[in-house]
Amino acid sequence: MADLHYLSLSKGQRFLHRLSRSIRQLPGRLAQGVKSLALAVARIFVGIGRDLADLATTFLQGDWKTKTSYFIMGFGSIARGQVLRGLLFFLFQVVFLLYMLFFGGAYLAKWGTLGDVETTRVGRRTVYGDNSFLILLYGVLTLFFVLAFLYTWRANVKQNKIAEQILKSGKKLKSGKQDVAALADNQFHKTLLALPTMGIFLFTVVPIVFMILVAFTNYDYTHQPPGKLFTWVGLDNFRTMLSAGSANYGSTFSQVLLWTLIWAFFATFLNYFLGMLVAIMINKKGIKLKKMWRTILVMTIAIPQFVSLLYVSKMFAADGLINSYLMKWGWISEALPFWTNPVWARVTIICINIWIGIPYLMLIATGILMNIPADLYESARIDGANAVQMYGKITLPYMLFVTGPYLLTSFIGNINNFNVIFLLSGGGPMSMELGGNAGYTDLLITWLYKMTVNNTDYKMAAVIGIIVFIVTAVINVVVYNMIPSVKNEEDFQ
Repeated sequence: MADLHYLSLSKGQRFLHRLSRSIRQLPGRLAQGVKSLALAVARIFVGIGRDLADLATTFLQGDWKTKTSYFIMGFGSIARGQVLRGLLFFLFQVVFLLYMLFFGGAYLAKWGTLGDVETTRVGRRTVYGDNSFLILLYGVLTLFFVLAFLYTWRANVKQNKIAEQILKSGKKLKSGKQDVAALADNQFHKTLLALPTMGIFLFTVVPIVFMILVAFTNYDYTHQPPGKLFTWVGLDNFRTMLSAGSANYGSTFSQVLLWTLIWAFFATFLNYFLGMLVAIMINKKGIKLKKMWRTILVMTIAIPQFVSLLYVSKMFAADGLINSYLMKWGWISEALPFWTNPVWARVTIICINIWIGIPYLMLIATGILMNIPADLYESARIDGANAVQMYGKITLPYMLFVTGPYLLTSFIGNINNFNVIFLLSGGGPMSMELGGNAGYTDLLITWLYKMTVNNTDYKMAAVIGIIVFIVTAVINVVVYNMIPSVKNEEDFQ
């Protein structure tokens, strides 16, 4: 569309034009994303191929010390005088072999079936068999340990290659004291990050991988180890969850996903624009007692959220404060179904979330509004712009530029907003039409919680966890490149 034609359009037509253009570009962006992923995978395989070729070349061209290090880690370093470095490599190999021989190898051997022997009772005696949970968990740990060993073994070979080249050039190798000193000097970042990296791996990476793998098993209340084993089922759980014909999960999943996105949209943008409006009103010239109004709004932040949410939940109950006073004043004849009617419950939750979220956005917006150059507004007034026009042309673009990333993270956070839903309605009202113990106000995250804690349906909970990750990742990738701070950064420099 020509620039002049675009400028002649109304604001609504411009919005529709940009929206349609974004929709038309979406297949191309997805195709580009798939292409980039394929290229990344190709580069990985090419890198592996080059690394294998380098390993073969190093073995063929290296001396006997380097060749021996292929089988006995650290031998070359010890033979060349780098005793400390060599002993660490050798010790790691010994620990790995002992671990695989006496512990990890047994679990890894049963990983394909997740156990064959069930726990039984022979008379009064319990004969314990395999434990699928431990086999899966320790199998994951063992696989990571194998990867760590391969990485360390490769580093050992690389160290021997480098050491051999240094000696051929006539230079001296670093001693053990120099290696230790380097860890406190130019290699201090490795020393500093070693412990946090291990913590992230053990408490973040391993649980995530374990959860992903559970989604491909039949681990639920009927398969509870050690009494009952569970096994691999492939993509059956995903088919059940995503199938439109599934009475228990298919239709329920589509409803919960739709409500999750609706909730995230209103919870994000209503709070955003209303919080901005409150900030504009409070900061407007001529408004008295500005500190008092800010203090009143901030009071909702000072009270722990779970306390206020539980209290508000009781206020809107059938026998709560709101219904009691409305019936006492004669405004209603029976209690309003705040938590018993699906539509009422969803609207009530969104309204209460506005009360909770506005103070946060008010504080953020206040700081940003105070930094907008006043001469922009003065120039707009001289040109005859009214308050609405100044908001649309100055305030809103500036706010969106600064808070664009926050707006995106807030939307993603609301998709995973557990506290508000769980403490207000508990996911209810419940219905026999929804499977998996889901309620009409359940988000994917609260439904996952119910499946895990109440139903012990770990396999389906893991499937939901993976889907939540995919949904949030797609939204992040698509929306991030559309926010003003990314597209029009040069306009605000």
